[in-house]
Amino acid sequence: MANLTLVYGLRLLPSDELAEVEDAKLKMKNGHDARVTMHLLEGSKEEIEKQLRASLEAFFDFYPEI
Repeated sequence: MANLTLVYGLRLLPSDELAEVEDAKLKMKNGHDARVTMHLLEGSKEEIEKQLRASLEAFFDFYPEI
């Protein structure tokens, strides 16, 4: 299997200050563009950590060959 790259970003903001979340743009070496869907998790520190762990586990479930 080839080496993989996981692209991610995190930023913690007061929940009442966020107006919009858009996809992030990627530029591939072959000249193509790609997008990364951004996800929004809200709640207490503990709730966000729990949701993030579940989301990461679910992400890898999409790729059982890894």
